[in-house]
Amino acid sequence: MKDRIDKPLSERELDRLEALLDSFGDEAMTLEMVDGFFAALICGPERVPPHEWLMAVLGGAVPIESDKDAEKTLQLLIRHWNTIADELEVTLDEDAVYLPVLSLDEEDGVAHANEWAEGFVAGVEMRRESWSELFDDDEHMGSLLPVLMLYHEDDPDPELRTDPEAFEDRDTIIQEMIAGLTLIYRYFDARRKERALQDAPAPMRRTSEKVGRNEPCPCGSGRKYKHCCGANGSVPH
Repeated sequence: MKDRIDKPLSERELDRLEALLDSFGDEAMTLEMVDGFFAALICGPERVPPHEWLMAVLGGAVPIESDKDAEKTLQLLIRHWNTIADELEVTLDEDAVYLPVLSLDEEDGVAHANEWAEGFVAGVEMRRESWSELFDDDEHMGSLLPVLMLYHEDDPDPELRTDPEAFEDRDTIIQEMIAGLTLIYRYFDARRKERALQDAPAPMRRTSEKVGRNEPCPCGSGRKYKHCCGANGSVPH
């Protein structure tokens, strides 16, 4: 029986996805990067089609359907996307946050979150122009600062590199990054809803049973209907 697309990945499945991503080579994203990348795409105001983000995740290597490992990779990626989308959607109405998937450093056992920030920035860069509203908003731009601090921690350009003293309390920066993610998701909520209305297909008479919001979208994307053709704006189609 196939896994439900709304079922969060277990620890074992996360490990499996991490290994699968690694098998695509050095250009593919790590699991931590994917988590940050998906978070940015889900938060952002403009949709990015799955075939486009899949290219970025796999470093340009597009899997073929006959490859079982590639098919499994896509299934796990879609389920993880849906988990992030669901948990961020909850933050609109509840005092909740999405807890990112962060890897522990092998040497010090600490979550540094630099790869997560790298993935998030990569997601923003996919549709950078659509984020300009937030970049130019002095009142709300602060929600992005923790991500940018982590992203530039080891920047080769000393002018861009974050002051090392800022990371004496790394846990606080990561907590602020998590809180900022909720603020960013809320910030673009109206834009995402507007986009969903614009992207909605023309009404037509139903000839089959009604599709449940948590069922796979009939368009074949693999995502849940409520996050695809029946979306309120939380997931790009």
